[in-house]
Amino acid sequence: MIRPFLIVLALGVVLAASLPRAVQAATLVRDADIEHALGQLSGPVLRAAGLSPSRVGIYVVEDNAMNAFVLDPTAIYIHSGMILRLTKASELQAVIAHEAAHIANGHLIQRSANMQSARNVALLGTALSVAAGAATGQMEAAGAVAFGVGASARRVFFGHTRAEESAADQSSIRYLAAAGVETAGAVSVMELFAGQEALPERRQDIYARSHPLSRDRLRQIKALAVSYGKPHAPDPTAEYWFDRAKGKLSAFVRNPKWTFQRAHESPAGDVRAMREAVAYHRLNQTKKALAALDRARAARPGDPYYNDLRGQILLETRNWGAAVNAYGAALKAAPKNTLIQAGYGRALVALGEPERYRQAVPHLERSIARDWRNDMALRDLGTAYAKLGNLGMANLVTAERHALRGRMKEADILAARATGLLPRGSPGWQRAQDVLNAVKNQK
Repeated sequence: MIRPFLIVLALGVVLAASLPRAVQAATLVRDADIEHALGQLSGPVLRAAGLSPSRVGIYVVEDNAMNAFVLDPTAIYIHSGMILRLTKASELQAVIAHEAAHIANGHLIQRSANMQSARNVALLGTALSVAAGAATGQMEAAGAVAFGVGASARRVFFGHTRAEESAADQSSIRYLAAAGVETAGAVSVMELFAGQEALPERRQDIYARSHPLSRDRLRQIKALAVSYGKPHAPDPTAEYWFDRAKGKLSAFVRNPKWTFQRAHESPAGDVRAMREAVAYHRLNQTKKALAALDRARAARPGDPYYNDLRGQILLETRNWGAAVNAYGAALKAAPKNTLIQAGYGRALVALGEPERYRQAVPHLERSIARDWRNDMALRDLGTAYAKLGNLGMANLVTAERHALRGRMKEADILAARATGLLPRGSPGWQRAQDVLNAVKNQK
């Protein structure tokens, strides 16, 4: 069977295809290192909220606007602009705690009902489109496509009532205190948006629009932080992972010159070297990139995520064999990481040899079975099946990828073709049927 969330996603993503380019701008940043770092920061907070860190992922949305939101109980989405604006681990943990509170307090239940009444066209694709629309001032365009009315779209996906915000504030401060995190971080985050309510809505940060902030609420947050808070020295481990996530993200999105000027600000030598490695890679200075990365690896021997980055650099510079070895080392150290497993499969496919295609297939299948958000893994898997002459599975996987990207017409054609090529009743045939049903339900 196709992954269940893929179908829900497909029904939502299709709407994004009709949106203006600016409204379609938001995408996910998928990086094993960054997601691991965010997991290290979120783990204590999620456990304090009664949530399982293994079941709630933290994902980065590529968008300069400051925002964070939840769509379902399995994921918290944070804009890259939010992460880059924050200055310490406790601030990011406060954002995570607040969104976790919306999950733990059941604020998504009514929203789920609203989504059901909107023909299930509701998850990631549409939500990212609406988020981008809100950030770019094209909310009405996004909302009109999604639901017929812009305001309701924003409310369904992101908008919280003042009552929900108050409850989430209380819960999040309690979670931070229970996790041993400095509660003042929550105050620092809210102060970034102080005074926003006095501005015209179009000039407000999207976070302020979706999370109503009044002077009374800010005073309440400060009082809660004082009442629950105890003096905490900054957690060196949390600060390390915050700096690593922010450092790598900034190295990929900022100008390399900026990175070279700022890399020294990272206290840890391995993070400084990693940031420089990314900057050199973006300048196509591969030898310098690998040399810098070697310094990072020497500081943290066996770190799977530095081997993952090495694999990425080698793969993107067409050093296929060396990339396979680097990803293989990363996978050996982190065998359950779906993004590393997908990277290993991608490198095997890049070698362009029949035996390597056969080796890649199980890795890519296992990766997407546990991580339906990985568009590139679906692409690579489709290539491997096609090169092996398994046209039924190649058409199926490509259909799933089109569905994920909102190209439902193409998904329909390829899924129908797959059903004619795959044995009736087989797992692949059933997956193709799921895609066809998704297309049918969307019409």
